[in-house]
Amino acid sequence: MSTADPVKPAPSADLAALARGGRINFMGFVLRLLARLPFLFIAGRMYGAEQLGRFAYAVLILEFASQLATLGLKRGLAQQLARTDKPHACVVWDALLVAGIGSAVAMAILALFPQAMFPNSEITGLEWMLPVTVFALAWSDISLAALAYRHDVGATVRARAVVEPWTISIAAFGWWFISPRDGLIIAYALSMVGAFFASMIPFLKSYGLPHGWSPEPGPLWRMARRNLPVAAADAVEWGSRRIDIAVLGLFFAPAIVGIYYVAQQVASLPSKLKTSFDPILGPVISRNLEAGDKAAVAKQVRQVGFWVIAAQGGVALALGIPGEGVMGLVGASFVAGTAALGFLLAAEVVAATAAVSEAALIYTARHRNMVISLMMIVLEAGLAVVLILAMRKLGWPPMWQATGPAIALMIALGFAAIVKSRLLREILGARVSGWRWPLIWAAAAAMVVGQLVILLPEWAELIFGIPAILGAFGAMLWIKGFGSEDRELFKMRKADIEQLELPDPSTGGDAPR
Repeated sequence: MSTADPVKPAPSADLAALARGGRINFMGFVLRLLARLPFLFIAGRMYGAEQLGRFAYAVLILEFASQLATLGLKRGLAQQLARTDKPHACVVWDALLVAGIGSAVAMAILALFPQAMFPNSEITGLEWMLPVTVFALAWSDISLAALAYRHDVGATVRARAVVEPWTISIAAFGWWFISPRDGLIIAYALSMVGAFFASMIPFLKSYGLPHGWSPEPGPLWRMARRNLPVAAADAVEWGSRRIDIAVLGLFFAPAIVGIYYVAQQVASLPSKLKTSFDPILGPVISRNLEAGDKAAVAKQVRQVGFWVIAAQGGVALALGIPGEGVMGLVGASFVAGTAALGFLLAAEVVAATAAVSEAALIYTARHRNMVISLMMIVLEAGLAVVLILAMRKLGWPPMWQATGPAIALMIALGFAAIVKSRLLREILGARVSGWRWPLIWAAAAAMVVGQLVILLPEWAELIFGIPAILGAFGAMLWIKGFGSEDRELFKMRKADIEQLELPDPSTGGDAPR
């Protein structure tokens, strides 16, 4: 018998909005997957593990600076818009100004101390260009969050799933013939600038320039201060997926960091499925909390949680079972990262409950959520170092030692999932976990098919095996675990396609559409 939530005659408007946003962004996930693989292939085969490791550490620092520069407004903007009587265009431009100031500070620091991006290599090329990407990332995030408040998630798909990944792939290929040392770095900078323009153009069409707007230092400071807990939680959540690279950079050569980075990039693909719902889940939750409807919030968290766990579980099994073939696609030397890939994929499934719960906690218990996130990242960092040192003392090979941070991430995310879901359950007075037992049936079906898949030649594993594993998982879950509300996620409509093809030029007023 299905353990799905009780069936209603028709889905609510909020559920329909969540499903629609998830569908559009899932298409974006597929597009991003198709674009990410060429980049990893180019980076691994043409540039090699050492250059990839150098690139990975630089991107780590740049994205961290960008996270801090947005001051939590990437997710806090929805609540800001829901509560204000001020014209929404003025509120969003206030947020852009705050992010611009934060970006300017971060860019100045990185320009003065570029060694922060390249601690283990000499700076002789075009590395001075990279701090510009902090501003591009921050403004792109804010403008896309503003568009998401009006339910325009097609802009996010175009910027993050089409322009950004395809630009970095094409540029990395072209720059290899010009400067193999700087090619990856320049390609990254170009992709961020491309995503910036792809974000700002639809933003300006939707919100336009603010009329009668003048920056007010007092409210701007209060906005920044109020969002500090959200900014800290965002930085910690982002850091939990990057601190493993930072720890590896302290203990291992760039080549090992490069191999781990490829495993991390493959494993991070399922996490994009969770972020598929972020642009819509935040506004829906904030509006229901303003209306005092905690039961609706719990139901939305529970529903999206199940969708995310199911999607991440299926993708994790499809990529993890033929893991050697997936890593070997990038290059023979990268097969050594297969074990790390397995632990990282498991970590993403474990993280689903915490990630979806946090979407509500940033509005209901932002300080406690921040404390839990800080505890999680301290646990992850400490455990990663302990595991590396323990494996080194036992004489294990370096690549096995490098799985320590992946194991630490999985354990830390499990801790966060338990604590955050329990906290949210107490606040809302209702169950919030998206777990359902039919997921076990689906995983079992995928594993049975997977045992047959690994008997195939490597090329067949990838071409036929991955779809077969996903198909077995999805078919069993559809039969055993999906109710009518779950199936709402798969009801593609003409409006969904239109969002991918053309941004909505209507301002739609200040209220969400």
